[in-house]
Amino acid sequence: MQSGSCHCGAVSFTVEGELQQAMECNCSHCSRKGLLLWFVPRPAFSLATGTDQLTKYTFNKHVIKHQFCSTCGCQPFGLGIGPNGTEMAAINVRCLEDVDLTSLKRVPVNGRDF
Repeated sequence: MQSGSCHCGAVSFTVEGELQQAMECNCSHCSRKGLLLWFVPRPAFSLATGTDQLTKYTFNKHVIKHQFCSTCGCQPFGLGIGPNGTEMAAINVRCLEDVDLTSLKRVPVNGRDF
């Protein structure tokens, strides 16, 4: 079980699963934000606090609804549909507690050309 939050702590969540790698996308949105994303099935994600603090942003194909804290502006996760139709959560691993980013395998994704 992993715990995470936005910068100010208004939005907090838990994720079940074993974090082994994160996707590092080069699209205009992810690269500007420095996002490292861990995709998990939607039932593995649980929002603990901050439902009323969230605002969303979508772009391009509108597949992922990027969720932001309206107080601090941090993007801790996104919600969307995977290529096979499965509901997914895209966790920003930079918002997880106690993750050693230097030991995390990064998988490059060419989102710029999608």
